[in-house]
Amino acid sequence: MLRGVSLRVTAPRMAVLSAVHENPHADTDSIIRAVRGRLAAVSHQAVYDSLHTLTARGLIRCIQPLGSVARYETRVGDNHHHVVCRNCGAIADVDCATGPAPCLTATDDHGFSIDEAEVIYWGRCPACKA
Repeated sequence: MLRGVSLRVTAPRMAVLSAVHENPHADTDSIIRAVRGRLAAVSHQAVYDSLHTLTARGLIRCIQPLGSVARYETRVGDNHHHVVCRNCGAIADVDCATGPAPCLTATDDHGFSIDEAEVIYWGRCPACKA
């Protein structure tokens, strides 16, 4: 994956990719803890740098629902959306509701070439509803 986007394969990058893959929608602190479980001596800065680089190269995606810290996921390139619990902050993936990326057709694109739309559904997760 890393070489496919012209990145050197490093232990911190591999550990960050694994941590994000194993913990979808994890925040930075959770990722740092997971990475340190693999590489005890890794610095915060190395994790932040890896998250930034991997996001910039399209290997991971950063989302930040209103009122939340940045979260990361490895599901990229399919224009999926998210549902967020108003109580506990749990996040889950939601595929586009109808066909392939229907939300990419704006009523007025103002001349933009739209390639992504961000939709967040808000509600209460099953645990918080109970």
